[in-house]
Amino acid sequence: MSDSQRQPGDTYDAGMVVRREVLGSEHVDRSTNNSNEFTDEFQEMITRYAWGTVWTRDGLPRTTRSAITLTAMIAGGYWEELEMHVHAALRNGMTAEEIKEVFLQCAIYCSVPAANVAFKIGKKVLDEYAAEETN
Repeated sequence: MSDSQRQPGDTYDAGMVVRREVLGSEHVDRSTNNSNEFTDEFQEMITRYAWGTVWTRDGLPRTTRSAITLTAMIAGGYWEELEMHVHAALRNGMTAEEIKEVFLQCAIYCSVPAANVAFKIGKKVLDEYAAEETN
């Protein structure tokens, strides 16, 4: 759907606000700028439904939504998405300790090998954040 077809207050607009807050504008800009005729409708769908309909709900705090999302990424083995959502979890206010607890929980319910990969990814992201803070 083109910008001219959207109505003010559309779930797409609300979704884009939350998507930028959670994932960061740099990531969202990269995703939307790399979109093309083949992927445009997918970008529209995830912005409208994932971000504009689910992530905007009041029922759970963003830290809880992040914990659930981290778990889903680990359970599904979506490692690139997990890395992105570890960044998002930190941006949403989760602490390194809370992320570690989610990963430990996932070791029991998703598998130790999956949690092993998650810890490697989590360590990488946390090391990047620590390096940014010292600069």
